[in-house]
Amino acid sequence: MDINDKTLQALASAIKFREMRQEVIASNIANAETPGYKAKRVDFEEALARALDVDGELTMKVNDQKHFNVGGGGFKNLKPDIYEDPNGIVSEDGNTVDVQDEMIRQADNQLMYDTLVQLMNKKLGIKKYIINSER
Repeated sequence: MDINDKTLQALASAIKFREMRQEVIASNIANAETPGYKAKRVDFEEALARALDVDGELTMKVNDQKHFNVGGGGFKNLKPDIYEDPNGIVSEDGNTVDVQDEMIRQADNQLMYDTLVQLMNKKLGIKKYIINSER
């Protein structure tokens, strides 16, 4: 039995990136009054989907030895995209942080984080049960 299966890797990666997103959102809120500050965003869902690639549709087809495999890359090379939000409304001082929007994003992210932790606990509980029942 593989103790560190793809599901656990995906859950661990998603939890890590949710933590990163929470830090970026907190930074946005903290800089809401900073002139010229541009709100940042973290996107990892597409990279996570490529790493999971359950149906094999998201990886690049490599036909020649000279081609680089830039497809999924698994969970080791998984990196989120951090960028300035291009949709932010610029205030008079050049700041693009909307505190209410950030608070909504923070609550949503926290809910998703809590759900991922619960899923991780359930998955580990099932593995623990299986290991104990095999004795």
